Amino acid sequence: MIRTYAAHALVLLVPLALTALAGCAGAPEPAELILLNGKIVTLDSEAPEVSALAARDGRIVAVGSDTQVERFRGSETRVIDLEGRLAVPGFIEGHGHFTGIGASLVNIDLRGASSWEEVVELVAEAAKLREPGEWIRGWGWHQEKWDSVPDPQVEGYPTHDLLSRATPDNPVLLKHAAGSHAGLVNAKAMELAGIDRSTPDPPGGKILRYADGRPTGVLRENAYELALDLDERAQSERMVDKLEAERRLELELANKECLSKGVTSFHDAGSDFATVERMRELAEAGRLGVRLWIMLSEDNETLERTIADHRMIGVADDHLTVRAIKRVADGALGSHSAWLLEPYHDLPNSTGLNSTPLDELEQTAHIAAEHGFQLCVHAIGDRGNREVLDIFERVFEGRPDHRELRWRIEHAQHLARDDVPRFAELGVIAAMQGIHCTSDGPWVPQRLGDERAESGAYLWRDLIDSGAVLINGTDAPVEDVDPIQNFYASVTRRMPSGEAFYPEQRMTRMEALESYTRNAAYAAFEEQLKGTLTPGKLADVTVLSADILSVPEEQIPKTEVLYTIVGGEVLYARDGA
Repeated sequence: MIRTYAAHALVLLVPLALTALAGCAGAPEPAELILLNGKIVTLDSEAPEVSALAARDGRIVAVGSDTQVERFRGSETRVIDLEGRLAVPGFIEGHGHFTGIGASLVNIDLRGASSWEEVVELVAEAAKLREPGEWIRGWGWHQEKWDSVPDPQVEGYPTHDLLSRATPDNPVLLKHAAGSHAGLVNAKAMELAGIDRSTPDPPGGKILRYADGRPTGVLRENAYELALDLDERAQSERMVDKLEAERRLELELANKECLSKGVTSFHDAGSDFATVERMRELAEAGRLGVRLWIMLSEDNETLERTIADHRMIGVADDHLTVRAIKRVADGALGSHSAWLLEPYHDLPNSTGLNSTPLDELEQTAHIAAEHGFQLCVHAIGDRGNREVLDIFERVFEGRPDHRELRWRIEHAQHLARDDVPRFAELGVIAAMQGIHCTSDGPWVPQRLGDERAESGAYLWRDLIDSGAVLINGTDAPVEDVDPIQNFYASVTRRMPSGEAFYPEQRMTRMEALESYTRNAAYAAFEEQLKGTLTPGKLADVTVLSADILSVPEEQIPKTEVLYTIVGGEVLYARDGA
């Protein structure tokens, strides 16, 4: 396929260059940046592969051969010799948590722990540096990825006892790898939150308990909110200026991390008004290089009252857009809270949890439709996905333009076969995460059973073949924001063991690239600005050390980002590049 693209490009290079130069007498106005001597895959059908690109005033002004683009060189032009390396449209993270990335770089990273005992050791070491009463926060633990089953355990999850003995004077909040769908707290945190054997499960949540009713410390879905609310109150009591400085630091750390991974745009999966305002201030001050597209995470009453005041399109030179709403229909498979049509294979008394009542979700859908906002709903289980598709279909009735609303299901991780074609039929975008498949694959059959795992989990091939638009992301910080590892997962479905998770559902390499660029731009109504390297569009480019479209599979994960270019400015360069 790449050879066909290259051959087509040779025919179109000259007309394209002439188009870019039309109206210029003699030498054109100099560019600010030129890329030469590369393999530049534009994803533009008019010239799919070229060797050179020129940018000025944040936009692409020409693509073509080295000779054609050299005409844009001036005395102040920065020229980068790609030395034959691959350049692609800037990667667009299709679903992540921007502030969560920053917070994860501040809090204790538990992803590498191989046992519950190791988790406790890491937290105990952190406690030595904290004052009594100071909160300790960690994230990323996952019981299915440990070398041994914790003892004691309830439903396979550790209990708080060992942690509570190690941290008697500090409240501890440890977020599960599934993100905000589950967490574990110690005795001090439960005491402060008033969680004991008499505390009822909140609607849409579950307090995991011993047989005698005592809480184990594991909180799922809306029960986890009890601890999060307490933590938020504790933080709000601190000095306002110190707290604000930390919040801004988190954003700046996230920005730096994304740029180092080649991410030029980021779909943020849920921020409140205060966070959006903070993002806007940083963007307008020129302190955010990554372009943010935000889903609002506020309750229906607040949205109805103020949503019109918070719509923003292309603020700060196209660095901030707010035009979507985020909702959560269910939980996560790892925490047994994804909403299933049939009970869990390894927990037969449960079909998971419905996080937000369906009537509230439908009310949100009407708010979004009325105000011209996209609706993005988290749904992982097959029941969760079906219910969301049903709501979308009801709201779409009588709207011939419903396909152009470009509403999304975030994750779409496990589907009933009958619901696969509904995405294309309704024009619903599947915002999926390739890396979740290979990261979670070793234990997905435990949750679903082999038959349901094969027929319904991570159905990329079936969705694409049905005509659905599929976009890609990492759900960072649940997974590393690195597009290269995600690309590898998308085209191989290869788990850490080397075994492929039902490989017939793989994407092609070009499909995987499109899911991270052109499709993601479309999913944000930004296809006229980005997603392809076309003259007139934003000069957002990622340059890689290897050609991920053609190198042997095993070499893809070794690929590094050499340059991250946003608006024609090099905002990240690998040392030595």
